[in-house]
Amino acid sequence: MASRNSEKRESILIEAALKVRDMAYARYSGYRVGAAIEDDKGNIHIGCNVENAAFPEGSCAEANAIGAMVAAGGKSIRTIAVAGGRETTEACTPCGGCRQRIREFSTPDTVIILQDDKGRPQHYDIDTLLPRSFVLQ
Repeated sequence: MASRNSEKRESILIEAALKVRDMAYARYSGYRVGAAIEDDKGNIHIGCNVENAAFPEGSCAEANAIGAMVAAGGKSIRTIAVAGGRETTEACTPCGGCRQRIREFSTPDTVIILQDDKGRPQHYDIDTLLPRSFVLQ
């Protein structure tokens, strides 16, 4: 039963990331990214990338979703799903800065879901995406 529940939550997060991806403001690159976070309380927070003519003043989907989580009182990321691409979704990993942002709110159990180039979910932990990362003790 727990497996079925986690599959349903994963599906909800992926769908939320895909839906908010459509709202991205990607006027310059055409590369739209959506992110959906399930926080430590089970709440879902979304974000999309927002570009700016004064590059690099835009903001990433992951950073915006983390900001929404923090603003709503979330303390840590249980799961984050990221979907990106131009016309259709393609393999999309968080940039280095967002990997560090995810690290800031990760626990050893945090799951990062990224779609591969065929649209299939791939699961990672932060140590795989950002080995030997900077952490204040």
